[in-house]
Amino acid sequence: MKISYNWLKQFIEIDWTAEKTGELLTDLGLEVEGIEPFESVKGGLQGIVLGEVLSCEKHPNADRLKVCSVDVGTGENLQIVCGAPNVAKGQKVPVALVGTTLYPVNADPWKVKKGKIRGVESHGMICAEDEMGIGEDHEGIMVIDTENQIGTPCSEIFEIEEDQVFEIGLTPNRADAMSHFGVARDLRAGLRQKEINKELITPSVSSFAVDNRSLRIEIQVENPELAPRYCGLTISNLIVEDSPDWLKNRLKAIGLSPINNVVDATNYVMHELGQPLHAFDADRIHGKKVVVKRLPSGSEFMTLDGELRTLHEEDLMICDAEKPMCIAGVFGGINTGVTNQTRSIFLESAYFDPVSIRKTAKRHGLNTDASFRFERGIDINLVEYALTRAAILIRDIAGGDITSDLTDLYPKKFEDSNVFLSIDKIHNLIGDEIPRDTLMSIMASLDIQVKSVTESGFGLLIPPYRVDVTRDVDVIEEILRVYGYNNIPDKQKVMASITPPKGTEPHRIQERVADRLSGQGFFEILGNSLCNPGHNALLNLPDGHEAVALVNPLSQELSELRGDMIFSGLASLSHNLNRKQTDLKLYEFGKVYAIKDGEYLESDRVSMVLCGNKHREAWTGKPEPMGFFYGKAAVVQLLNSVGLENWTEEALDDPRFKEGLRFISDGQVIADYGVVSPQLCTAFDIDQEVLYGDLRWSRLVESARGQEIVFQDIPKYPEVRRDFALLIEDGIPFREILEIARKTERKLLQDVRLFDVYTGDSLPDGKKSYAVSFYLQDPQKTLKDKQIEKTMERLQKAFESELGAELR
Repeated sequence: MKISYNWLKQFIEIDWTAEKTGELLTDLGLEVEGIEPFESVKGGLQGIVLGEVLSCEKHPNADRLKVCSVDVGTGENLQIVCGAPNVAKGQKVPVALVGTTLYPVNADPWKVKKGKIRGVESHGMICAEDEMGIGEDHEGIMVIDTENQIGTPCSEIFEIEEDQVFEIGLTPNRADAMSHFGVARDLRAGLRQKEINKELITPSVSSFAVDNRSLRIEIQVENPELAPRYCGLTISNLIVEDSPDWLKNRLKAIGLSPINNVVDATNYVMHELGQPLHAFDADRIHGKKVVVKRLPSGSEFMTLDGELRTLHEEDLMICDAEKPMCIAGVFGGINTGVTNQTRSIFLESAYFDPVSIRKTAKRHGLNTDASFRFERGIDINLVEYALTRAAILIRDIAGGDITSDLTDLYPKKFEDSNVFLSIDKIHNLIGDEIPRDTLMSIMASLDIQVKSVTESGFGLLIPPYRVDVTRDVDVIEEILRVYGYNNIPDKQKVMASITPPKGTEPHRIQERVADRLSGQGFFEILGNSLCNPGHNALLNLPDGHEAVALVNPLSQELSELRGDMIFSGLASLSHNLNRKQTDLKLYEFGKVYAIKDGEYLESDRVSMVLCGNKHREAWTGKPEPMGFFYGKAAVVQLLNSVGLENWTEEALDDPRFKEGLRFISDGQVIADYGVVSPQLCTAFDIDQEVLYGDLRWSRLVESARGQEIVFQDIPKYPEVRRDFALLIEDGIPFREILEIARKTERKLLQDVRLFDVYTGDSLPDGKKSYAVSFYLQDPQKTLKDKQIEKTMERLQKAFESELGAELR
């Protein structure tokens, strides 16, 4: 939100610098994010002075140029070459001296230099309006009719306004501060706390009077709960034209473009008092009647931007006797807007229900200055005052007469809300004792009326414009921000009971898992939970499960919630692959979504996607691609890290995978892993093999919570390795060998590793050979050959009896 310092000082007299005022506003909770200088004419006409043309002769080498002698008040006349057709002796003109920077309209700034033009020296420039940036005219130089002395800076002649503009990061709850008047109220409270008593100067409306009653427009409100207060009047015989410079400068300073004097006046009052207004062309109001009501769903209405909008049955509209004219509190209509041909207007000022305005603005994708204020809540008590203020302003700058009484439909008055504020609660929450007199002074400066005072606290009346102050703690917050957070002394001792955090909390387990994956070279990503419906269609959702569609999607490409984590993973891969990053290992914590029997379901997951090579090309060897078992090892290590060791694997038939495995523990699926199907890769423009792991996070958390950390001494005795070459059936996986070995020898067996797999013509049909290493160790003593041999015999018999294996 932009606030003009010059404008602010119209409400409260203060001679502080803008920087000092900005510091106080920030302390009050209106954070000043920056202060920008503003000049009504860019450059402030610095270096441009009033000159007089003493002579004007034809250029010796150019028919269209003239050589002028110009007095600029320095005692030495300047020779200036000028190409303007209207330059003549005796004129008073603006002269840009050598070294002056000009800021032309619709052109880049440039510096005036001494030079030669067609062989004749020129020591300055006689300017046109557009060359100085004060107008659009470029037909010739500007001739100034003034009594000012020669050499007077043009910044004094044209009354260039300079200003400082605060950029305030307004929080959504501070609806009361969405205007210069609102900011001035806070500034008054802050100054009073510093024992600087300043009164608010509000614009006078004492000159308001009805000139005649020649144009009466009837007002009818059919939905008073949506428009609790609605005011209006008419102004006739006005002339719509450009606004005066002072009004243009006020609007330009806060980033608004002037339109015409009527619209500019309504915008001015809105930013002055925080009350939006709207002006209708009264000659286009059929039946001389304004009706505030809802229209049937599907009704069409064309707004000021020329877009035809389909109305919702809950949209509140401002209508005449035949048609809609405006979306109440949001946007005007194209048929009743004020134009240069407008001679009479109906001026509206109202309070609309914030919830209704917010829903309507969101439905139609409109965010206007008016809706911004209405949907946060304005001051209902300012509605009539703002209307009279705007009517006087329009009559002053556009002429005309007020041609109707002010109609004010306010059937149910808004009352001040009652709050009891306990003294003890103030001190307990703030952490310091603030004197009662100070408390009452602060509340008075905030327009909070102290209705009653007791030993235990205050009975308060909160004005309706403080929509965010409804409880005693809200009042305490107001007191504290005005009193000053910096005025609360730091305590020398903090009394608190500190409970050591549990390592089994889900976020702690997530940190542990993330650290492990990052340590293995994975990068964490955060993908979009929205996806393309075409991608969800590639999934094999469980029976009865459907994809979740958004009610109001921003685009068709992102109109559903993802049913699987693979989409964000593939999107990240595609983005990086297109930028020549080919070796990638990514992981993500997130949710997947579905709907079943009308119930929305969401599930926590952790996913991994891998592609490319294990390492980059180097002189030590050629790069090796990440294969199926490389990715599987990453999944297995993650499962082991949370204490999951006993599971079964089965082949996975899933449209996500070209080939894959499903990991199952205690009858529950804990992970899916495999090579991503070419169809999915093609959908994301990926033309290389991708590995994907999809792990059920809740199951991993449950396992990690039951995990015990075991510490043991580093073994003192040597480890022994023995190898078997086992001839087994082709369909037997290595995991069965691992499980049988661990079951057969629990004490000495430390590790089992597969180091070779052989299939070939030298083996019987349907057979394969596994070369397996067994690592044996006794933590108490050195193993003897007999112990080793007995252990290996037991393992051999177990493989033979349970798998039908043979030693080669």
